[in-house]
Amino acid sequence: MSGAKTLHFLIVDAHPLFIRGLAALIESSQGYKVVAEASTPADAEALAMKEKPDIAIVELNMGNEGSMDLIPRLKAQNPDIAILVLSMYDERYYAERVLRLGARGYIMKTEPADKVLDAVRTIASGNVYLSDAERERMAKAVPGETIPARKLSDRELQIFSCLGKGLGTIEIAQKFNLSAKTIDTHKEHIKLKLRCNSSRELRRLAIEWSNHPGEP
Repeated sequence: MSGAKTLHFLIVDAHPLFIRGLAALIESSQGYKVVAEASTPADAEALAMKEKPDIAIVELNMGNEGSMDLIPRLKAQNPDIAILVLSMYDERYYAERVLRLGARGYIMKTEPADKVLDAVRTIASGNVYLSDAERERMAKAVPGETIPARKLSDRELQIFSCLGKGLGTIEIAQKFNLSAKTIDTHKEHIKLKLRCNSSRELRRLAIEWSNHPGEP
């Protein structure tokens, strides 16, 4: 993705107003053009198949849907697509995960516009983008050391986050289009991994983590 070629972008976010603002920011740089905008993972897949964008900018929080699974699906469609996750979720718990799934970078929505453009240019040039803080955290990580939240699978972390926001089993099941029984099974696995003795203790831990997103 070099030379005079115009790079085509797909933006995936649940909020149309945010998409339009981000599209304007991207197209303020010469050689960048937004060719598709999607508010659901399903629309994103269909548009990616049709438009074949060079770069996808994806939010993980899609309202009643999550887009963690969208990353490998986009890569399966087009292995050359560069994916930047631009999300409200804390990078400490998601950056490493999305890189493993095939994304090329992670940046939080709290970052200023110039940082977002820097992230876009970095992945467009074939490099990986992470914040300085996240790079330092990864560099300091001790091999084999696992903090509790990182013991959870991607789905378990999503459910744990929902518990912290006060959602019940039925609400979480509807959010991810799963059965209540499946959610309860995931909750039991989370309790084991985080060494919680009861559902009440699990919910308390999730709320504490949600309010103070450090190590549970």
